[in-house]
Amino acid sequence: MKQIKTKRREVGDLGESLACKYLENKGFMIIDRNYSRKCGELDIVASNPLKRLCFVEVKTKSEVISGFMGNNVKHETSGVRPEDNVHFAKIRRLTRVAQVYLLEKRVLPETKWQFDVIVVYLDRVTKRAHIRHLENVIF
Repeated sequence: MKQIKTKRREVGDLGESLACKYLENKGFMIIDRNYSRKCGELDIVASNPLKRLCFVEVKTKSEVISGFMGNNVKHETSGVRPEDNVHFAKIRRLTRVAQVYLLEKRVLPETKWQFDVIVVYLDRVTKRAHIRHLENVIF
């Protein structure tokens, strides 16, 4: 049975695809996407140019931009930045699923790894995206 995608899921998928293109343009190699287990999901698993394994959480925000007298005005509804949604409980789930990934894929114990967050802002009017990459967010 074919699953119908919600608008929110479509926006998330678009953000993840743009994040992958961004990473590839920066020299990363995409290893996995949407790795999902009972304990959580990893949006992107990539190898950075330093050969470090990166678990990337993607947060996408579709912004409403309207023109008023030639000026573009951003309408923020919640005042919360997308990366603020990577809170303690989310970090704990990401850590758990990353550990499962490392074991399942038999990644060598000496392999260095990190968590990154990529925030994708989509402008619905101009059909452009702005990407912000926060590296090594968990120490």
